Amino acid sequence: MSRLDSFIRRMEAQRDCLDMLAERIGAVPGPVIELGLGDGRTYDHLRSLFPDRAIFAFDRHNAAHPDSAPDADHLILGDFERTLPTALQRIGQPAALIHCDFGSRDRDIDARVATVIAPLLVPLLSPGGAVASDQPLPEVGWTPLPLPPTVATGRYFIWRAA
Repeated sequence: MSRLDSFIRRMEAQRDCLDMLAERIGAVPGPVIELGLGDGRTYDHLRSLFPDRAIFAFDRHNAAHPDSAPDADHLILGDFERTLPTALQRIGQPAALIHCDFGSRDRDIDARVATVIAPLLVPLLSPGGAVASDQPLPEVGWTPLPLPPTVATGRYFIWRAA
């Protein structure tokens, strides 16, 4: 498979998982967290899925297109290790959805980041809330959910909080 085809499949998987979760978390209170803002494409999609929810984006720096960037009140900049432990104070309540998009080209770095952030996400997720991730996360007590039928196993990962 070409790198372009792989990218397209990853984007389709991301969209299909987020669209499915938007339906499943409708009654769950809380904002949405985008962990890894990047250029803001997914943030923009989340705005269309959740027009009535606050969406907080986390990243090391803001590289988002101006049309797809959160305002200063909803953008949290810095390393995840530093920003996640105090995030609940900033966002005000646990999130209904956390979307993790922090994958890089280095699997060792991605695994290390996943190990660090997974336990930091636990207090940020509302009961019944969901996590979608481009990377596998270590076991922290969430229940894995089946992927949409359009998404190949291992392409994306989703869980629900008890």
